[in-house]
Amino acid sequence: MTRKQKYQFVTDYFLSHAPDAETELFYDNPFQLLVAVILSAQCTDKRVNQTTPAIFKRFPTPAKLAKATFEEVFPLIQSISYPNNKTKHLIGMAQKLIKDFGGQVPMTVDELVQLPGVGRKTANVITSVIDNQPNMAVDTHVFRVSKRIGLVPSTATTPLAVEKVLIKNFPESLIHKAHHWLILHGRYTCIARNPKCETCGLQTACSAFQKMKKD
Repeated sequence: MTRKQKYQFVTDYFLSHAPDAETELFYDNPFQLLVAVILSAQCTDKRVNQTTPAIFKRFPTPAKLAKATFEEVFPLIQSISYPNNKTKHLIGMAQKLIKDFGGQVPMTVDELVQLPGVGRKTANVITSVIDNQPNMAVDTHVFRVSKRIGLVPSTATTPLAVEKVLIKNFPESLIHKAHHWLILHGRYTCIARNPKCETCGLQTACSAFQKMKKD
């Protein structure tokens, strides 16, 4: 199966089986999503969703969070991975939003990465989820799944390289959905250890499965 055929197979499969795929993070507005995504780095969405209600209640706006102290924020997120750094990032992010963006979450990757705690992956998540922009956030799930299936060549060894290949080959109008397809597939089926190949609907297109079957 050619790479073009793989993308067509994967796209058709997910359009049929997961047409409404979306983030599993809870949020009501762009600011809340930004807070949640910053907290989600190297942490599960489940844990983040258990943590954010108290943060959103205490600091419902960038202005409120910008005035917060480390001692006020840290206890609310201490169950999250790297709470020290993330506390500083959240406060700094809110202060930057107030100072440079009028308290509004910007909707370009170049602007978002200026915020403390926001890298390219986070910026891609925000713009694709909120604004359906054709941006692909490559986390460990996307990286692993795209490699196993064979959507990207072995020469794509960095998240940015994988991102560029995926964006080039998925239909532009579906890139924001493809991001969720690959993440959720990696989270629940194509897991890191002992992937559930026997129940996977992508067996026909998957390079790893075809190699395993041949071996």
